[in-house]
Amino acid sequence: MKIAIGNDHAAVELKNIITEHLEGRGCEVVNFGTDTADSFDYPIAGYKVARAVASGECDLGIAICGTGVGISLAANKVDGIRACVCSEPFSAKLSRQHNNTNVLCFGARVVGSELAKMIVDEWLDAEFEGGRHERRVAMLSEIEQTQALSAAE
Repeated sequence: MKIAIGNDHAAVELKNIITEHLEGRGCEVVNFGTDTADSFDYPIAGYKVARAVASGECDLGIAICGTGVGISLAANKVDGIRACVCSEPFSAKLSRQHNNTNVLCFGARVVGSELAKMIVDEWLDAEFEGGRHERRVAMLSEIEQTQALSAAE
């Protein structure tokens, strides 16, 4: 599995820990974030991760900033992306099972490294259940398409 990962300056250390964890699981990781503590805008990393997933370059994405919120907002601006902010494993698991999320976000100032690893593992190990959830995920896609049509008018 090929995973896009991105971060801002607040999440360099946690990004490196999660990258190592992912590689230990046998994942290929593509870095779209910063590797320094110099100020780096989270929308850039969130957008790059989301584009890599939406284009099919990567299977899934993980985006980390201070809280996870800002970077998730940026990722969710890309059509086809269903990014979620998760600070605990249960929501991460259900986000995949029920919402078919394709970008996981969390905050380096919110969760520690061991909890972040648990969140990542639950998210990666979960599978979309389809069924009644398929209709709801399709509704999200319809909203995206409606927005695109409105913008074109």
